Amino acid sequence: MKICILNGRVIDPASQLDIDQNIYIEDGKIVAIAEDLSGFDADIEIDAYNKIVCPGLVDLSARLREPGQEHTATIESETRAAAAGGVTTLAVPPDTDPVIDNPAVVELIEDRAKKAGRTMVLTVGALTQKLNGELLAEMAALKAAGCVGVSNGVTEIKNTVVWRRALEYAATLDLTVFINAADPWLQKQGCVHEGTVSARLGLSGIPESAETIAVSRDLILIEQTGVRAHFHSISTGKAVKLIREAQDRGLPVTADVSAHHLHLCEHDLGNYDSFSHVMPPLRGVRDREQLKQGLRDGVIQAVSSHHQPLDADAKLGPFAETTPGLSALETLLPLTLKLVEDDEISLHQAIASLTCQPAAILGIDAGQLKAGASADICIIDPDVQYDCLPSAFISAGKNSPFGGWLFQHQVSHTLFQGKVVYQRESN
Repeated sequence: MKICILNGRVIDPASQLDIDQNIYIEDGKIVAIAEDLSGFDADIEIDAYNKIVCPGLVDLSARLREPGQEHTATIESETRAAAAGGVTTLAVPPDTDPVIDNPAVVELIEDRAKKAGRTMVLTVGALTQKLNGELLAEMAALKAAGCVGVSNGVTEIKNTVVWRRALEYAATLDLTVFINAADPWLQKQGCVHEGTVSARLGLSGIPESAETIAVSRDLILIEQTGVRAHFHSISTGKAVKLIREAQDRGLPVTADVSAHHLHLCEHDLGNYDSFSHVMPPLRGVRDREQLKQGLRDGVIQAVSSHHQPLDADAKLGPFAETTPGLSALETLLPLTLKLVEDDEISLHQAIASLTCQPAAILGIDAGQLKAGASADICIIDPDVQYDCLPSAFISAGKNSPFGGWLFQHQVSHTLFQGKVVYQRESN
């Protein structure tokens, strides 16, 4: 199959490329980025005039609910949603059922993702067996099976001795450890950020110290063990400051932020809006602004979806009893590019935070456009305004607080390994 993408604005932050050019694709690979390629007879031509052509998005954390919760969502349904959102590579956390603590589960997920054929699904293995925080998982076997890193998911390892040994083991294997930093005792009893809004609503709060205490402890052990570490979904300004200082000292640490934490804050809880019930919780306005500053400064390298599709029933009932999480694969791109519209970050920074920078964190050859690279490509129409309608999401999860928001950037085509896996229907 030969494909030619014509007349697009080709942006590749990895190579600092920003040029009106054509992209020629054959046998799943990019053959050339040029004005013309002599003798190239395309089977498919895609006109990308007035559109942005960039690498396919790389998402550091998306729960697909399979295996274990196929009644909620499946790899089939969520990779279709990923393709609609321009995502061509995503990493699955280890808290599936069964847990990704042995090669058999890795193979199961990879096989089902290959059958779906729309997105590269990578696995993050478990740090401890069954994520129980006691016995270390067979990380060497998980790495050999293809895991791009290890994590204990959202379950904190309470025993510091076990935590230190897990980091040491990961360091000897040259594995990146993905950390969801939260003190279990400070976070356990709360459901929203501790502040004036939690007091007004009468909801139990989670103080910012739940995150900063955990980040501080983890940074000390990272420095001691020399492990390469990545902090998922940072939510407080003080955590950004701690990570900035660690990076200045030369520690091998990176961080990402959820797209929703860059736009929402505790005031968006409104009148107990359960769609805004997320973990970590939506913080204060100052935290949100400091997260944006961290992204601008490069302290935070990636914007991620932290996609969690849920059944409709999961968001019914009293706020504190609802399940945290939101469906985010299809809003990741427009929310990130909304920061460009608001002059918060540059277009190149936004695309880099969704492509080459998360790919570098995962240690994979993705997120860039160059001859010989896999043709994983996202084509974006920057001039289409549309209302966000969660009920129309391709994802099985319709749980989103962004219903009714006006978005401007929309995916028109997604190519994965040289195949068109998504094409927006003409209105």
